[in-house]
Amino acid sequence: MFATTDTMTRPPAGSGGARLAGNFAPVVVERDLADLPVLGELPRELDGTLFRNGPNPRFPAADAHWFVGDGMIHAFTLADGRASYRNRWVRTPKWRAEDRAGRSLFCGFGQLRPGLPAGAGADGGVANTNVLRHGGRLLALEEGHLPIALDPATLATGDCEDFGGRVEGPFTAHPRIDPATGELVFFGYHAAGRFSATMSWGTVAADGAATRFERFETPFASMVHDFAATANHVLVPVLPLTGSRERAMSGRPAYAWEPELASHVGIFRRDAGAASLRWFRSEACYVFHLMNAWEEGDRIQADVMEMAAPPFPRPDGRPARTDDRRARLCRWTFDLSAASDRFERRFLDDLDGEFPRIDDRRSGLAYRHGWYAAARPDAPDGTYDTIAHMDFATGRRTTFLLPEGDATSEPVFVPRSPAAREGDGWLLAVVWRAAEARSDLLVFVATAIDRGPVATVALPVRVPFGLHGNWVPAG
Repeated sequence: MFATTDTMTRPPAGSGGARLAGNFAPVVVERDLADLPVLGELPRELDGTLFRNGPNPRFPAADAHWFVGDGMIHAFTLADGRASYRNRWVRTPKWRAEDRAGRSLFCGFGQLRPGLPAGAGADGGVANTNVLRHGGRLLALEEGHLPIALDPATLATGDCEDFGGRVEGPFTAHPRIDPATGELVFFGYHAAGRFSATMSWGTVAADGAATRFERFETPFASMVHDFAATANHVLVPVLPLTGSRERAMSGRPAYAWEPELASHVGIFRRDAGAASLRWFRSEACYVFHLMNAWEEGDRIQADVMEMAAPPFPRPDGRPARTDDRRARLCRWTFDLSAASDRFERRFLDDLDGEFPRIDDRRSGLAYRHGWYAAARPDAPDGTYDTIAHMDFATGRRTTFLLPEGDATSEPVFVPRSPAAREGDGWLLAVVWRAAEARSDLLVFVATAIDRGPVATVALPVRVPFGLHGNWVPAG
């Protein structure tokens, strides 16, 4: 029996863009569901909350891409073998302005809709990409703006987090936390204004105090979604998906694929900062997400989900010329002792996949286990119907295939205990059940996903496709 408390907001006007259909469509109800049915048995060691973020436009519009939808947090709390669920919009300044107006005011990239006065609403971002806890604060993240603080118990929206005024401008949705020190490493692109080639980076100590912030220049303005931090270095990929204010103002693609610019990866030491920046180059490719990076003597290895070209047009609006938009696991190797500025790329697997995750206690270190959402060759575009596990020690890949029509979100690893060996724990994934138009939370033994879930938490409602999230232990 489901125990529910629902809060219905005003129904959104319009049906939204073409992608806002099926499980991409937003939900309009904020719910609290207790005592959810569990098939199997939830491990008693799972005591905490899986927080997940994703676009859920308050007022869908036909000309707005799913990526620019308002953030909605979905929280799955597990304790004593029981499960509950709560979802809330992140009430950014943009969300509040549109809620007061009763309609969409923005058409993407913070631009007000034509005909609206300049003071019609504050942008403030959408806070729709990731959610994590650091320094005792739960933060909703997206790459164009500073984080938004949330109440972890109620998901109520708090203030914009600028870390005591020490951090300015964009803040990545993919910060890295050093497992040895607890220090958070972050970056921001377009740091000197929209579509600028300036980037920023910095650090936030384990207690939440900002300890470093500086800016540096890159070869060109690029969309930089993810990066990596090893024990001693920071890697920043500047790939030829370029941003241009001139194009945006003239009605051409704001972001476009320019492979002739090649791929650049900047590497600098964490202790020396941007003054030690060195650029490496390779042929054009694109990466949304990195799995992990680590040091081996004078070499740095980085495992990434590489594609030949991203799903963006050329600067004149023509489609990019490639028939292969798959992202596959690839290893980049940088030789810091070499005079050459070239880096090597070698594919490790041929399975189409995205949303890579590891045991975060090995972030920035040599590691053995990785997981990601994957797709069969005949899966619909953008749909991940498989969960994959890579054991880099054995070179073996195992998978769990969902029933036809179903799709998985990003899988998240949870260790059995703080002292458990790498990979000893569970993998959590929110899954869309297409035939029933609702969602489940699946719990796997992380290194045996091919055996199927040990527990399934059944929801009576739909959790829309989202982006990223993290597990936060209780206490």
